[in-house]
Order: sequence, then C-alpha cells, then structure tokens
Amino acid sequence: MFDIPILRWGQVYESMEKQPVVRFDNGEPVAQLHQATGIMAKMDMKKAQKARDALRQIPIPQLLEICQKAADLYLNGTLTCGNATLTPAEFCRMQSATTGLPEHMCAGNMRKNAFVLSHMGDVLDALTRGLPYDILSRGYGMEDRGVMVSYQANTPVLGAVLPSNSPGVHTLWLPAIAMQIGLILKPGSQEFWTPYRIAEAFFQAGLPKEAIGIYPGGHDVGGALMTDCPRVMLFGGQQTVDQHHGNPRVSVHGPGFSKIVFGEDMVDRWEDYIDLLVDSVFANSGRSCINASSIWAPRHGAAIADAIAQRLGPVEPLPPTDPKASLAAFTTKGVAEAMHNQIEEGLKAPGVTEVTAKYRNGDRWIPQERCDYLRPTIVHCTGPDVPLANTEYMFPFASVVDCPQNKMIAAMKQTLVCTAITEDPKFTQQLLDAVTIDRLNVGAVKTVQLNWLQPHEGNIVDFLFRARAFQNSPPPAH
Repeated sequence: MFDIPILRWGQVYESMEKQPVVRFDNGEPVAQLHQATGIMAKMDMKKAQKARDALRQIPIPQLLEICQKAADLYLNGTLTCGNATLTPAEFCRMQSATTGLPEHMCAGNMRKNAFVLSHMGDVLDALTRGLPYDILSRGYGMEDRGVMVSYQANTPVLGAVLPSNSPGVHTLWLPAIAMQIGLILKPGSQEFWTPYRIAEAFFQAGLPKEAIGIYPGGHDVGGALMTDCPRVMLFGGQQTVDQHHGNPRVSVHGPGFSKIVFGEDMVDRWEDYIDLLVDSVFANSGRSCINASSIWAPRHGAAIADAIAQRLGPVEPLPPTDPKASLAAFTTKGVAEAMHNQIEEGLKAPGVTEVTAKYRNGDRWIPQERCDYLRPTIVHCTGPDVPLANTEYMFPFASVVDCPQNKMIAAMKQTLVCTAITEDPKFTQQLLDAVTIDRLNVGAVKTVQLNWLQPHEGNIVDFLFRARAFQNSPPPAH
C-alpha cells in the first residue's frame, strides 16, 4: 500500500494523521495519505519567498529545459510516489482506482499534461506575447520594439486548491514554475496522484525541491491558502465561483456552461456536425468544464437532440480497465442520486423532454454497492427559460435549446467555451463582442479542442504578474 507523505517545500514530512484511500469499486485500501493542517500550511507560507528565490537562480530558458525533461519523465518514467514507485501504466491504474475514471482516460489526461510541459516554451511565449524572459526574472527590461517595461510578481508562489474530478485541470498551474513562481498545492483527496508525480518528475529533471510544497488535508488547509497565499487557483461549484467573484487574489474555475450555437445560415446543415456535437458532450465522460452542456439552435432542435440521443442513449458503464469504457464512476455515494433527482424534477417543467430515455436500456441512475453511474442524458428544451436549458452536470448531460439567433447571446449567459457554427460575419462579430464568452471557436471546432497557446479563463501571466511604470536614468557622465 502506498504511504504518501506531505511535502513541505520538497521535504518529506510524516504526519500522525493519515487518511485511508480505497478503490472506488470494492473498498480495497490502496494508499494512506498523510494529512497536513491549516496551521502547518500557514507556518510554511512564511518561507514561500525561498521557493521563488531558488527558482530565480535558474534562468527561464533552463527552466524550460527542465520542463521538457519533466514531461518525458512524467509520461514515460518509473517515478517514486511516497514509499513506492509507479510506472505510467501503474500510475493510470491507481488513479483510476481512486477517481473512477477509466484507465484509458487517465492515460489521455497524462498526455495532455505532458504536452503542456514539453511545449512550455511555446506556451510561455504565447501567454507573455513574446516578452523577453529576463524581464520577468529581473522585473524590468526592453521589449523588442525598444520600450522599457516592468513586470512585478504579485506573489512568490501560486497556491492551488485542486479537485479530484479530472486530472486534466493540472495543465492550468504548470506554467508557474517556468515563470520562477513556486507552487503550494492542496491536492484532491482522490486525485493526489498527478501533483505528486509531476513534482517528482520536476525534481528528477533538476528543479530545486524547495520550489514545491504539497499539503493534502482537510478544508482548513484550503482555507489557509486562501487567507495567506497572495494568489490562489481554486476549483469548485457555482457557489464557490459566486463567493469569490471579483476577488483579484483568486482565480476561480467552476462550471463552464460551455455551448455550441448554430447560426441561421448553418443550422439546416446540422447533420454535418453530429460527430462534433457528440464528442463535445461525451469526451472525458463529460467531466470537464469544456464539455458542451448545451446546444442552441434557431430550429431543428428536436431532431438534433434525437440524433445525439441515438448515439449516447445506449451507452452503458464498463469496467475501468476496459479500453472501451466511456463513463466515469461517481465515487462519493449520494452525489449521482442527487443529480438524478434534480434532473427528474426539472423534467416536470413544461417545455422540456428527455430524449435519451427511449434509446436507453434501463434507468439513468445505476447505483452500485460502493459507487454509482449516471448514463448520458440529452434533453430538448423549447426555449431558454426552461429550468434545464442552462444547466451543467459532471457526466454526459446536455440540453438542446430552441432559441432565435437574435436572442441567443443575451439568453445563454456566462459561457467558458462557445463553438459557433456560422459563417455570418454580423453574428460572428456579435459573438466576438459578447463579454459573457471566455473562449470563442468559430467553425467546426469541438468545445473540448483546446489550443494550449491561448489563455484559459484568464491569462495566468496577468494573474501572477502586474505591469507597472518603470524608468531608470542613465549613469552620470565622467
């Protein structure tokens, strides 16, 4: 069984308090996770500057080389994890065993993380808009166009309160190291595997151990990061998003409410895009904020919903070791049942119809002894005001919403990713101008198809650094 300690700025620390971690399907123990406390995290935050100081001793081009080495080690190496080691296949097996995500999806998320690490130079160049690296290191310098600029780090370290639902979210905090900003991470109680493996890959690639701290524990650890770390990345539900809205210290990542919209000019060709629709809803078992949670069309809504339902309705849970497994398990009892009940309540409202039921063999909710599954659910809504029209759940759920094009942007509200199937320049410009849309794809681009050279829910460079005025006088003439 894996015994996984706390990393206090890279130093192993064994706690008397340990949380058992078990397989989601049979309860077999697989690990014990040492528990940090909020007080411990607060104490260690006083040493956070040492993490940045250590990283600033390494030029950014060298850090980018370390990222490339770490990418290969993370993806292909046998790495230490607590008191044992894991090959890539063993890592996926353990991650699947505690999160309920099928093993091949764990491998897919590994490739995403490794891609970002291995292309960190391109990522950093894109996010900084070509800023010379020494400006971030020194704090000031000349841009290529000959203008003096200054960027000041807002924090010596980036704090992150991480979730357990999808390992792909870890791509969001990886660029901090390349910008000489340390990391203090509170991992999820079930998906702690990725932060530990990435940290070990970094260390073996030559990163100073004092650059990273990993503090598994209860809510008090997350609370300590929120109060004591100047910049924190936080993952949670809509309530968490609302709670921290407008706080410049917190980058909140919650539900995406990502959408696909058809313009008047293209909706009659909707059948050409059925694969795009299905993949956007279904990829990664619908667990990502970039999965499409609704599809908006000025007409043909019922036919679109039916076509997607025919593809997804028959899908059934398979063992996580099966390469064809496409549904992730809900490992916390009661969560899937609550979602199922909410959907059933929403279906009582006029103007909404579930379309997958007639293609499904059995119920949506599949309770098992230690975990539950929810099978894909597609609903058709006759208008944007129907309760289920703008809803997101952590499984393959999507609503197909009837809505005139001229009312779409106002009705669909906040949207992380919007794929617009249109060639209408006026509608495209309206979408470009819509401040409620974070990422906009125009044309046949799946919502789950990310460009890693573009910012995701805000630019991490702007979050970790601030531009400021700076002038220096020339040295006096002798």
